[in-house]
Amino acid sequence: CATQNEIQLEGAKNLAAGGCWCVAEGANMPTTNEAVDYLKTKVDIYIPAKAANAGGVATSALEMAQNSARLFWSSEEVDEKLKGIMTNIFATAYKTAQDFDRPWDLQFGANAAGFLKVYKLTKPWDILNFK
Repeated sequence: CATQNEIQLEGAKNLAAGGCWCVAEGANMPTTNEAVDYLKTKVDIYIPAKAANAGGVATSALEMAQNSARLFWSSEEVDEKLKGIMTNIFATAYKTAQDFDRPWDLQFGANAAGFLKVYKLTKPWDILNFK
């Protein structure tokens, strides 16, 4: 974990030189854009914060849903629901990256999938005024 922009290019180079093969961001935007670009060329898997942190956000949403409906879910039920959410997030980011010929660029896939979702939802109302 790191605070915003704490992992800069030099730190990214140290991670790669030390044999790091996977970076999963555990904070909001902890890595500078320059460091992200470098890591994407040096590590096997780079998981952006929006995907890596989604489990905590999803768990909070599940908790709110459970509370508002006055339900009780066992930890196994919550884990199963969370597994489905996280599997869908990964699959969507991965597939979107593949669709744009950017294999394993999960950062691009997550960003593009989010944009496409908003675009498809707002297109009927021409909110974004794309011509």
